[in-house]
Amino acid sequence: MNIYCMRHGRTNYNDLGLCNDDPCQNVHLTATGIAQAESAALALKNVAFDRILVSPLPRTRQTAEIVNQFHAAPIEVHADLADIRSGFEGRAVIDYFRAISDDPLQMRINGGESLLDHKQRIMRFIDWLAVQQNKSVLIVAHEETMRVFIAYFEGGVEDSKLRDIHVGNCVYRHYVLPTENQLSN
Repeated sequence: MNIYCMRHGRTNYNDLGLCNDDPCQNVHLTATGIAQAESAALALKNVAFDRILVSPLPRTRQTAEIVNQFHAAPIEVHADLADIRSGFEGRAVIDYFRAISDDPLQMRINGGESLLDHKQRIMRFIDWLAVQQNKSVLIVAHEETMRVFIAYFEGGVEDSKLRDIHVGNCVYRHYVLPTENQLSN
């Protein structure tokens, strides 16, 4: 299966440096984010997507809808694609990083999840994806999620180095994921 993994476009919370994992908050693409999504749409114009998978956070659907203008593929929400639950909703990202600095891989703050909890959730999603019957899928998610995809598909990234991976808004990667049928043949 061909999978295209993309980070959402720039948002008002990116501009403010704030954490967001609550889909009810007013977090949306900025004019820059819309332009980034339009550029990605043009770059992916000739890819035939069977479906587009997004997180429950509106910024991923907003990005997907712009990219989908050339595809008309069904857009589906998958809960496992949600951004890391930081426990710092609406608070500064820099404060979140300070709070987890003693143990960035396993620290859970304010009922949130650790980086390793998030990684495990994304790995569960990848296992689920491998049994789907699609030829080509676009996944629109978050930087933290993209880090796990990059580490999984490109290899050579230790958990302690996940945070060293930086992915710009609307940057995408193309990977081939062997499906369950391909593995059994």
